[in-house]
Amino acid sequence: MADPVRARRLADQEGSRLQQIVRRGNHGSIRVRRAMIIMASAAGTPVPAIARLVAADEDTVRDVIHLFNQNGLAALDPRWAGGRPRRISDEDVRVIVTAATTRPEKLGLPFTCWSLRKLAAYLASRPDRPVRAGRERLRQVLHARGISFQRTRTWKESRDPDRDAKLDRIEGVTTHFPDRCFAFDQFGPLSIRPVHGCSWAPRKRPARLPATYHRTHGIRYFHGCYSLGDDQLWGVMRARKGADHTLAALKSIRASRPGGYRLYVILDNLSANKTPAIRAWAERANVELCFTPTNASWANPIPVNRPSAPGDTPGLPEIPRLGAYGGPDSGPGVWGWGYAGECGPGQRWSPCRGVRGGW
Repeated sequence: MADPVRARRLADQEGSRLQQIVRRGNHGSIRVRRAMIIMASAAGTPVPAIARLVAADEDTVRDVIHLFNQNGLAALDPRWAGGRPRRISDEDVRVIVTAATTRPEKLGLPFTCWSLRKLAAYLASRPDRPVRAGRERLRQVLHARGISFQRTRTWKESRDPDRDAKLDRIEGVTTHFPDRCFAFDQFGPLSIRPVHGCSWAPRKRPARLPATYHRTHGIRYFHGCYSLGDDQLWGVMRARKGADHTLAALKSIRASRPGGYRLYVILDNLSANKTPAIRAWAERANVELCFTPTNASWANPIPVNRPSAPGDTPGLPEIPRLGAYGGPDSGPGVWGWGYAGECGPGQRWSPCRGVRGGW
């Protein structure tokens, strides 16, 4: 006569885990019932009694006990293979992912991007390893592996022959002379228009701004300067870019530090930023101009720390009253930038008047 089916001796960790599942009862009915079967069998309860306890067939109880003796607590989570056998193997999945992430023209196909229909047709017509899958199944496979349909993006690499030397110099001055390091840049063009902000309002009754039917105020450029040591940004609005405005901005930086010691200004490699007049003034004023490499304006620290542009800040005057922006060139003190209230370094900037305004 065969020995009765019984669960093996439980380890301390297994016993604690099974007891936790049975007592809490919030792990799903299947897990709870299987935990009860295993605990009861390990305690010596015969199979017929366990079957009556969990309202299951005796053969089901024996199958669970055998599975636990082989796989341990993995028996709590059955892996039923319902339905027809799997038609797409792991190797087929790798073929699908490889094809989906390869440009069609590289495979000799006369189109530039995949659709699910085209991908399914190509996979089914592969001479070496055809993979037959429907469009929905392809979508599920790609989604499970983190692949989505996206627009392509361009990128640009700096071809400046002095790229490394310029980046080394910028890293050097920002590391060793942060209190004497400044950054300058022009932001724009900025269109003068109302921008949606945020406010507390009754539900479904938001505050509304008048729309712009005619934009007759033109565009502006924000010429901003940033002090790395003070973590302070200031600037004015201009109607255009130009070497004269760049020189005025550099003079405002020098005026903020009247000690005469050497200053370092990081700015983009634009022709308007390195005219003979600007270079001559920098030599006289003891200011070193550290230009970023061509097509590498990301090396300028001011875009990282700049606020939303003044034209994009909520709460500005309405369009008919935008005289606050001034004429073609805003005068001194019209637009300055500083921290709002008690905001600390690195937090949101907001517009205010008189913060080291203008030049």
